[in-house]
Amino acid sequence: MDDADVTGDRVISPVLVGRAAELRRLLAVVARAPSVALIEGEAGIGKTRLAGELASEPELGAHLLLVGGCVQIREPFPLGPLLDALRGTGEHLDKALLSPVTGALRPLLPELAPCLPPAPEPLDDPAGRRHRVFRGLAELLRALGPVVLVLEDMHWADEQTVAFLGYLLADPPAGLALVLTFRGEEVDPGIRALMTRHRAEVTRAHIVLPPLNVAQTNELTASILGTAQVSEEFAAYLCERTSGLPYAIQELVALLRGRGMLVQRGTGWARKALDALDVPAGVRDSVLERVRGLSASAQAMAEAAAVLQVPVPVSVLVATCHARAQDARAGLDELLERGLFTEGAGAAGFRHMLAVQAVYESVPLPRRQSLHARAAAAVSRQRPEPLGQIAHHLRHAGDHDAWVEAAEKAAAQAVALANDAEAERLLEAVLRHAPLDPVRQGRIAVRLGWAAGYALSAGEVIDLLREAAERQPAGPVRGELNFLIGLQLERSGALRERFRQIADAVPELLDNPFLAASAMVGLSIPNGPGIPLAEHLSWLDRALALIPAIDEPERRVSVLGKAAMVLTSIGDPRRAALTGQMLEQTGNRPVNRWEVVAYDSVGAIAALAGHHDTAKELLDTALAEAVRHDVTRLTEFRCRVDLAVHAYCSGSWQGLREEVEVLLDLFAGQRTYHVLAETVAACLALAQGRLDGIRFDDLVRENLETGAVDMLPLPVSALLRLATARGGASAAVAGTAATFALWADKGLWPVGVRAVPALAEALVSVGRADEAAELVTRLDRELAELDAPLAPAALEHARGFLTGDAERFTAAAAAYDRLPAPYEAAQAREQAATRLLAVGDERAANLLAVSIEGYGRLGARWDLDRATRAGRQWGLSSPARHRGGPRGYGSELSPRESAVARLAATGLTNKEIARQLFVSAKTVDKHLGAAMRKLGLHSRAAIANRLADVQQMGHSPHR
Repeated sequence: MDDADVTGDRVISPVLVGRAAELRRLLAVVARAPSVALIEGEAGIGKTRLAGELASEPELGAHLLLVGGCVQIREPFPLGPLLDALRGTGEHLDKALLSPVTGALRPLLPELAPCLPPAPEPLDDPAGRRHRVFRGLAELLRALGPVVLVLEDMHWADEQTVAFLGYLLADPPAGLALVLTFRGEEVDPGIRALMTRHRAEVTRAHIVLPPLNVAQTNELTASILGTAQVSEEFAAYLCERTSGLPYAIQELVALLRGRGMLVQRGTGWARKALDALDVPAGVRDSVLERVRGLSASAQAMAEAAAVLQVPVPVSVLVATCHARAQDARAGLDELLERGLFTEGAGAAGFRHMLAVQAVYESVPLPRRQSLHARAAAAVSRQRPEPLGQIAHHLRHAGDHDAWVEAAEKAAAQAVALANDAEAERLLEAVLRHAPLDPVRQGRIAVRLGWAAGYALSAGEVIDLLREAAERQPAGPVRGELNFLIGLQLERSGALRERFRQIADAVPELLDNPFLAASAMVGLSIPNGPGIPLAEHLSWLDRALALIPAIDEPERRVSVLGKAAMVLTSIGDPRRAALTGQMLEQTGNRPVNRWEVVAYDSVGAIAALAGHHDTAKELLDTALAEAVRHDVTRLTEFRCRVDLAVHAYCSGSWQGLREEVEVLLDLFAGQRTYHVLAETVAACLALAQGRLDGIRFDDLVRENLETGAVDMLPLPVSALLRLATARGGASAAVAGTAATFALWADKGLWPVGVRAVPALAEALVSVGRADEAAELVTRLDRELAELDAPLAPAALEHARGFLTGDAERFTAAAAAYDRLPAPYEAAQAREQAATRLLAVGDERAANLLAVSIEGYGRLGARWDLDRATRAGRQWGLSSPARHRGGPRGYGSELSPRESAVARLAATGLTNKEIARQLFVSAKTVDKHLGAAMRKLGLHSRAAIANRLADVQQMGHSPHR
């Protein structure tokens, strides 16, 4: 049969090839909403084609298919792919009953304005605005009914899009099926995390697309050519040259067809002269050869589209192109006919980003700069202005002044929209690459410093800020830059350098009371080595004096919170008054991120200092409001870490292990909070008898490096207890000596005293009891006048080890009960019991039973086994162990009832108790009434005697 040239112009296969299994899996997930499917693969592998098949599936006929895509040139406007997907949904919303919160979407989706409720009142807090937008988007998707939402190229997604998807999947609309496509090597880890961080009822699938094999390459090529098959040899050759990428196969077949090198033999197709084909490998050369075979006007249009990069309206393409308007439009038609371009929704551009890159790199620099200048002018006529695109094109056009102006404008819009990460990227590029005068450089660097923390490392930000600061004269701009450098040094863990940096900045900040007070209160935090406590306290006093001069209420609260945090850590009695001021000024409820962080800061240190009831109230309130006011969820997650620390300290261990595992995952890339979660996980693991892989020495070092000196008592205590049990007390004492010295230097004994019993036990075990006795005597004197609720229990506990007196241990247990600190109380009772067993005292059995019950409640298997062995050694029967699971309080006092009863026993009125616990007097009355009923009492006066009887019997007052 004679050879016949290929004359058809098909570029894309009419059927999906090589993805049958993947399509079945995708359909199965999408049909089981709520669901999320991730489609992962390299560029050109066919992610878009697979997702596009959903549109033709009859079983999804009742679903609304929405498609949005991310682009490489980001805009300061966040949530771009979602807004793109929703713009055309007006006809589906005409009769929908929309929540009022969807009115917040009016500025973002003007196309839907006729369908949306009125815009709500504006909010000053960016996080609050962002949360309202997130709620509005979620409600809009809910109102649309069964929806398949496809978001493509998520490796280019902005941070808010990623954050919104996490928010959405926490409580997804029942009919929502979410499909995300991305390149695995470039995607944000937050996208992968969507597979694990959502509710259990969400169906999920992660589909990874492999390259096509030779048989699949044959099938795809034949489908493009409209025949049954091509020769196996040719298919193998194409597969090798294209690495099995479907897009590369399509481009190569189109190139060969354009060359006239494909021939038909019978029912199949083959190439002419295999050895003479000279077929390029990959995509770049084949795309360029196809473009060079076009007319001059089509080539000019291809170059314009490559510079523009993203699909744009035809008018923008024509205005950017160097050809005359009539010729440019003819060139566009040619590119569409040849299958190099695609069009839709009034926009046109290359079919694939790989083609954009190939053509762009082939354009000579002078012509490329000219095209960028034309593109900047063309896109600037669009409304709303795509500020990100304008800045991008002006930069690559070499127009530096115009670029800087556009980038600043785009960054300001990004900050206004709470899109700090994009602002950070825009400002960094300007500072690195634009010629700037000192004034402009200083202004831009300050903006970067306040936005920084999302996209750049601390070291990168510090370098840019320092370069700007060195060019500034003395004054507020230089002071602010140096202050911002100090904050970044803190972020990097360079605490001593950070202290001096901020101290040097203060004189130039005094015209701004909030900045000056923030710097001063930061300098008052006693966590850096080599700085005397008196110097820290002098900075705190200066900060407190400046608070009345701060105009903004939320910023006054921010400084108050940090000051109360510092005072709590050193046991200064003024901490209660400052905490009370913070609560009074916020009406007992934080209403913005500044105030949430203040509550969290005070609550976190209160937990470590033994103010367990106060800490729980503050942290619970902070968490509840963090969910409302910070939709990035970072503040929420930080509150959860601090609540996990509180749960460990206060013995609320039900579900704690699972929560900490989640937190470790959430903070995998943020060292400071990851170390806190690791510390809780390790201490809990020791108590529960999971000793493999525990590294307390490393945790002590890492907490020191991150400045978490108030957290150190937890790993230090655990390290000393474990080492003493294993006969390694000497090394452990030596290894923790620097930490105890730091607490002494910084006046941090109100938190550090938690570790003193473990140190005393270790020192006694190695014959150094005199050192422990000297420390306990000194601390008894130093802490007597301080607000240090841990001290009475911890020092009595330590005296028990020094004297061997069981009464010391029982007194310590009673004091721990008052905090409450049930884990330490059980340890003290166990120590009392072992001393009494040794002398045959009959009280030992009851004490040991209560201790074992306490360990059982907590699930403290390591301690439980030890206490049980001690009982058996002395011939005591072992009580049945609690098998786990939640318990009701029944006739026992709840922790809150117990706290109220303890304070009532001291003679305090309900109002005084309410002030102590930061609750209402009505709440106190409720808990006190419940406590008295359970204790069988009819008067407040009888409470003290009843609690004393309980403690003498060796029971927890919760009983």
